[in-house]
Amino acid sequence: MFARFLLWLVIGVAAWWLLRPRRKITPPPGAARASGAAGVVAEAMVDCAACGLHFPASEALHDGAARTYCCSAHRDAGPRRG
Repeated sequence: MFARFLLWLVIGVAAWWLLRPRRKITPPPGAARASGAAGVVAEAMVDCAACGLHFPASEALHDGAARTYCCSAHRDAGPRRG
């Protein structure tokens, strides 16, 4: 008796799992969408001349030779050697 009840319970849970409505995952506000939605502008990415970190161009610091850096400490240290 218990085995039959357990079998029907497992079948019921499996049916619910397969037939339940799926939630759509929405991106957080302000996140760029890959679909090219209107009003979303992709920003250029640059890399730091000292450490190679990729970051948005709007956050870049520049030196006299137009090299980009992620922070003032890396700008003061100069580009990496090698």
